[in-house]
Amino acid sequence: MYTRFFNLTQSPFSIAPDPRYLFMSERHREALAHLLYGIGNGGGFVLLTGEIGAGKTTVCRCFIEQVPADCKLAYIFNPKLSVEELLQSVCDEFGIALPAGAPSVKGYVDAINAWLLASHAQGRNSVLVIDEAQNLSPAVLEQLRLLTNLETSERKLLQIILIGQPELRTMVAQPELEQLAQRVIARYHLGSLTVAETGQYIAHRLAVAGLAGPAPFPANVIAPIHALTKGVPRRINLLCDRALLGAYVENRAQVTRKIVRRAAGEVFGDGQGPAPRPRWPLVAGGVLAGVVLTAAAAWQLVPRPAPAPKPVATVPKPARFALTAPVKTDSETSLRRLAALWDVKLEEGDACAAAARQNLRCLSVKGTLNELRQLDRPAVIRLRDDPAAPTYGLLLALDGKGATLEVAGRRQTVAPAQLENRYDGSFTTFWRAPPAWREQVTAGDRGAEVDWLAFRLAQLRGERRPADNEPLAGTTLAWLREFQAAQNLKADGVAGPKTFIRLSRLGDVREPRLMPAAAAAGTK
Repeated sequence: MYTRFFNLTQSPFSIAPDPRYLFMSERHREALAHLLYGIGNGGGFVLLTGEIGAGKTTVCRCFIEQVPADCKLAYIFNPKLSVEELLQSVCDEFGIALPAGAPSVKGYVDAINAWLLASHAQGRNSVLVIDEAQNLSPAVLEQLRLLTNLETSERKLLQIILIGQPELRTMVAQPELEQLAQRVIARYHLGSLTVAETGQYIAHRLAVAGLAGPAPFPANVIAPIHALTKGVPRRINLLCDRALLGAYVENRAQVTRKIVRRAAGEVFGDGQGPAPRPRWPLVAGGVLAGVVLTAAAAWQLVPRPAPAPKPVATVPKPARFALTAPVKTDSETSLRRLAALWDVKLEEGDACAAAARQNLRCLSVKGTLNELRQLDRPAVIRLRDDPAAPTYGLLLALDGKGATLEVAGRRQTVAPAQLENRYDGSFTTFWRAPPAWREQVTAGDRGAEVDWLAFRLAQLRGERRPADNEPLAGTTLAWLREFQAAQNLKADGVAGPKTFIRLSRLGDVREPRLMPAAAAAGTK
């Protein structure tokens, strides 16, 4: 409907689970790490909980895709079952043959036990994943606990992963389920996105949807969107989709706070005012329904032809939007100065989006100055110089003696302690992504970025380079985890931007580095 108007190739905020739009925040990666940890720890329960729409299914899909080849996985997504129905579902999912006749609970359990023993003898792990586990009855939970009693003298035979809404934690904490609670080897509650992550999430989905022009969500609407959606990805999708429709109907190049509030009233109706009838047209099957155009209606419903003309006087000038929040003009200026160090000139518009089109990616994170020193590259950092608004500076040099900053075109050298007092803990830097980069590289993945990763790891170790198009597994996966541990990164075998940055730093890749403070102070 509005895709041509905003120079998009497809709708960016569909609630369909399209893997191309996968956005893994730090919390989602933590949750995935907990699930992967459970596979190799021999039985018991792993609990993953989160609010409706927080991304539990997204994490579960990622987990299923990364299950190693020697692991047999069963997945049950409708757990409103009796004990017998649950056991039958387990047998069906694992492909366990049952004896003739009407099996009893004991018959099911005996068949499952025999199958698990045979799988164990063949060197395979068995994992049972139950989604929407808050719907399990106490009797079924107790039967699941009994299944984890199946074991050899060495290890448990079945790993059970329970995924559900927050009430699942309350259920497991009940006194009658204390024995089950004692079998939980890992648990994680998937919280909502932060304000900064909400901005990153929106920018990510717009980029995947082929955004070619200015971002339609300026920085000043990110905090209201976060507040109205509580940082829940599904609610963000619903609100942003309706907000884009509202901006389109009003012929605005960007979403405003007023549009966001009005959209929230229509999609949520929770304290945003009554919405007995939509002010904006509803879309069904690609057709505008219920639209009445009168002389009093100033809405323009015809999309602009591409390329888009300059906005009319009533349309606010598109604000630049980067992945740090809040974003000010000096942040964009500093990012463009940072890009110049990479010999890249950014076109007008959002700096991070413009950089991505030249395969220069933004990494916007919370981190200490020591972490930034370990990354060893210039960065735009946020300062607490002005209590009313953040100040951004380009950090050019950092060592034990001092730091060199460029703020508003002027360089200044300060002592490390002074910078610590001014630095608010947020920075953005650039990095070059390997070919076909896809957010992160995990066990079982293969492709150009995996080949690059394997080559760099082998090069650092002085080992023979693995063959191309091999999956990330075995020796290469072990090398990755060892490298991450040595670099004080989370040794989870999931290679994200920080892992690739450190591999580039330790290799022969020519990239901008942090200079000694004295050297930077003497150059312009």
